[in-house]
Amino acid sequence: MAAAAYAYLLDGKGGARALGEDEIRDWDPEQGVIWLHFDYTNPDAQRWLMEESGLDSIASEALLAEETRPRTLFLGESAVMALRGVNLNPGADPEDMVSIRVCIEEGRILSTQRRKLQSVEELAFEIQHGRGPKSPGDFIVELVDRLTTRVEDTLDDLDNLTTAIEEDVEKEGDAEIRNRISTMRRQALMLRRYMAPQREALMKLGSGNCPLLTTRNLADLHETMDRLIRHLEDLDSLKDRAAVIQEQLSHRYSEQLNSRMYILSLLTAFFLPLSFLTGLLGINIGGIPGSRNEKAFFEFLGLLAVVIVVQIVIFRKKRWI
Repeated sequence: MAAAAYAYLLDGKGGARALGEDEIRDWDPEQGVIWLHFDYTNPDAQRWLMEESGLDSIASEALLAEETRPRTLFLGESAVMALRGVNLNPGADPEDMVSIRVCIEEGRILSTQRRKLQSVEELAFEIQHGRGPKSPGDFIVELVDRLTTRVEDTLDDLDNLTTAIEEDVEKEGDAEIRNRISTMRRQALMLRRYMAPQREALMKLGSGNCPLLTTRNLADLHETMDRLIRHLEDLDSLKDRAAVIQEQLSHRYSEQLNSRMYILSLLTAFFLPLSFLTGLLGINIGGIPGSRNEKAFFEFLGLLAVVIVVQIVIFRKKRWI
């Protein structure tokens, strides 16, 4: 028997008793509901789930799958679920969601994961203190509720980040704002990537086809689904807000570019006739006017000044400046 990360015999009142390997091996459904939680990368866990657990091969493979999207699968009176939770492990990105696989059947709950998931840790803590689930149906409802609550916390952080970006969009440089927007949009897209199929998985689970879920379980599950749907709508709203900020930045950048091009165009218009005159009188051939007049240079400067004044008057009449 592979060493389980958690092995509890539920007492039906919210508490449980931890089991050793021998007790797990000798467990009988008449003793009560058992919860076994494994690290699916453990070779002993893989062998036990495939060869000794008595599970259908499809269920065993689902519990050991390396990559999976959220889904629900019914196998007779059993239900197999692949769910995702926010990664709150130290140094991890929340959008790098952690997967957990759960199989519930009459008298037994089997779950697997590779990385730690705080929702599972909390569930184990509640069981240890007599406040945990009383049945397989309660277990899956409480797990889904905790996974959804963790998403709420992450969405609040994203909303605060977006609000801060909206307030700082006129204060900070374009490059910094764009980096922050890219981070926010990446997180939102990754969350939605898994939350959308998770909604479908919960809808299938709450369809009433699983006899292990009571009427109360189904009602609680539907409430959690409503919250998850609101979270998806919030993610769409965050994406729209990010798009508006990007449009603001693009518009501001375009205005800055147009302003600079306008100034350059005005400078070009001012100096074009001056450059023409200085270039014309600077050619080294005979017949240049004023070449023998000592005052010609100052007279030429006066001519340039007159040209500038005329230009200013014309530009003002046309409202170019």
